[in-house]
Amino acid sequence: MKRKKKPHDEHISEGWLIPYADLLTLLLALFIVLFASSNVDAVKLKAMSQSFSSVFNGGSGMITNSSLSTSQEEEDSKKTDARTKAQSYEIAELEKIKEEANDYIKQQKLEKDIKVEVTNEGLVFTIRDRALFSPAQAEVRGNAVQIAQGMSNLLVKAGQRQIQVSGHTDNIPINTAQYPSNWELSTERAISFMRALQRNPQLAPKRFTVSGYGEYQPIASNQTESGRSQNRRVEVLIRPLIDIKAQNVLDETKVKPS
Repeated sequence: MKRKKKPHDEHISEGWLIPYADLLTLLLALFIVLFASSNVDAVKLKAMSQSFSSVFNGGSGMITNSSLSTSQEEEDSKKTDARTKAQSYEIAELEKIKEEANDYIKQQKLEKDIKVEVTNEGLVFTIRDRALFSPAQAEVRGNAVQIAQGMSNLLVKAGQRQIQVSGHTDNIPINTAQYPSNWELSTERAISFMRALQRNPQLAPKRFTVSGYGEYQPIASNQTESGRSQNRRVEVLIRPLIDIKAQNVLDETKVKPS
């Protein structure tokens, strides 16, 4: 009599797990590539690349918000540092021109008539009208021509920076056939001085702009003759190549007492 054979225990092969794991890895890689393609960002792409590499090297490969945020902060910090350095360089260049201007003013004994300073707007020359014009006139002549000549040499050192020439008056009304109001007088004075500066062939006319403000931007009180004398002026502004306001704010905060 034949003995019955005991059925062998069925054994399920686990070989399918390997291609399944490969498939999941490829799907993850596909989703990373698709996401990167739809949202091109150098910082994020770098983080994704690192994560992608980590997946194939056995790491977790997780892309976290904190890693992307840190990378973005690093990029922003680099941009801020670069801008701060550029602002510092620009201020240093304007300060060089200011030093040369002060030497010129001192040599010509013009301390009472010309002042130069670096402001949030740029490098500003403030010239009192008595150094340039006869009362109620806008023609540059006599010693004023030499002043314009000396200043034009300083402006050449400003390179390609833009230059604005503006005229200002006091609040005493003027009404002549030539100048019906302070608007016309201030504007004509600015134009006249700009033309005197442009006699220097090294100064390109395209770098200049002109404006007349009349009596409406005083720097002193119009209640006294001394104040009115300060308000009657021509200003020459050398504009910086980049905005220096932020750097000036930083410099001010450094010297403030805690």
